[in-house]
Amino acid sequence: MICQLDKKRIEDLETTNILTQTPFWGRIKRNQGLLPLGFEMTVSEDLLYEEADARLKTEDDLLVFTKYIDKNTCYAYVPYGPKLEPSFENQGLFLEHLSEVIKPHLPQQCMFIRYDLMWENQWSREEQYFDDSGNWMGAPDSKTQEFRLNFKTTNWCLKKSVGDILPKNTIFLDLNLTERELFRNMRYNTRYNVQKGFKNGISIKEYGLEYISEWYKLYADTAIRHGMALQNEEFFSNIFTNQDNNKKGVTVKLLMAERNGEFLSSMFLLLSKKRGTYLYGASTSLKNNLMASYALQWESIRISKQWECTEYDMFGTAPNLKKNHPLHGVHIYKKGFGGNLYHRMGCWDYPYNKQFYEAYRLQELKN
Repeated sequence: MICQLDKKRIEDLETTNILTQTPFWGRIKRNQGLLPLGFEMTVSEDLLYEEADARLKTEDDLLVFTKYIDKNTCYAYVPYGPKLEPSFENQGLFLEHLSEVIKPHLPQQCMFIRYDLMWENQWSREEQYFDDSGNWMGAPDSKTQEFRLNFKTTNWCLKKSVGDILPKNTIFLDLNLTERELFRNMRYNTRYNVQKGFKNGISIKEYGLEYISEWYKLYADTAIRHGMALQNEEFFSNIFTNQDNNKKGVTVKLLMAERNGEFLSSMFLLLSKKRGTYLYGASTSLKNNLMASYALQWESIRISKQWECTEYDMFGTAPNLKKNHPLHGVHIYKKGFGGNLYHRMGCWDYPYNKQFYEAYRLQELKN
């Protein structure tokens, strides 16, 4: 079994559907204080799949960040990576090999590596984790998850993180469908609201960086209304100024829905290779009856399709329809546009310094 890493310039990484594994994301996070590292992986296929031919090799890029906790300690973080997805039985084995191979490339004071896995959650395929209404109840407790993922590993030290960073559940729309098919696949109420938005005189336009303050007003209104942590305006300007703005890279579109010169709803649509991602959305707390956010979302889907994307990522939702989930309303809104619910594996840690890791984990539990 082979897992080899060669350093690669961030700007030389191939753009991918996975937005968080692109040079664009490396630039974004560098400006936020994280140190990006780029690698080219060469992996023998027997490390990825059972009974595969060890002579066959697969190559892929990997973007890793190091984040300092203080001047003497840091950890590594892999957002929605690695992109290579092994069979369920080999996932832990692959992560263990990769973690050991990457260790010499990390700072000596790196205490652990955290993978924010976008791989499909193993337990979302098993009937016993669904209720009678077809709602996925989630993965089992951490100990049970760890027991399965560490299967076939040597060190048996992969740990489920205390929490997850990037969205663990999302909805994907298949943009290979025609616009007519996409529109027909919506729930009746969603389809009605989209049509109502346009009948109410909602227009959708794309704006540049000079309108970032208008976006921020809607965003702040939304964040305060829902009790979300508030980013500053520079955070969003940074997204704009670091885009590649071409089909070989990442393009950022600030879309705003307005009526009679008044901005009612807005979003950041990011186009990366063959995927459109609804990264951030915002709306005014007033005039919800005009259905601006429904018209805006449909136009964003249409733009992604025109850009020749084959899929659309709603980027974050509840795992099921249970009303007590804090994202229940978000789920109803996003699922109304059709698409398939997808459950990711979430964050997993591989400690290099177990004593420090346990202390840091305890601190995370307290927070």
